Amino acid sequence: MTLAIALNSDCIHNLDLSPVETVIEKLLSEGAIASHEQQLSFEFDYPREPDDPRELSEVPEIRLWFIRLDTRYPWLPFLLDWKSGEFARYTAMLVPHQFNRTEGIQYNPEGLEIFVMQKVFVLTKWLQQQGIASQSRVKAMAQMLGYELDDAFFELID
Repeated sequence: MTLAIALNSDCIHNLDLSPVETVIEKLLSEGAIASHEQQLSFEFDYPREPDDPRELSEVPEIRLWFIRLDTRYPWLPFLLDWKSGEFARYTAMLVPHQFNRTEGIQYNPEGLEIFVMQKVFVLTKWLQQQGIASQSRVKAMAQMLGYELDDAFFELID
């Protein structure tokens, strides 16, 4: 069951996280977080000028909203629908990048490394607190962004 959260310009401009909070807090209260792994997506209703060439991740107001979201739920990548590109879009909201017509998104290498490692630490701890096996999930997340994590690394952080 995919969970689509609608975001509009009022929500974005007011830094209103309530559309996400409503869904996530319900999942947490029902103990249903684990059963919704990789099922969350965002639907945007954010009007732009027809000649605006920017991607959503290049709109400062949207990026600011996602920064606020990430501080509230730093473990959110666990819920994002990776297959539909939600994790890549989420990463683009938080990591400086450029778009290349032939190669696609090009993340700032240092920014991406910091983002990946922060998510590794956050998700490893959060998944353990939830009683969810973490190592393979965290490794898969890092691999999606081009990083290989050795098993020995997890021994260091446990």
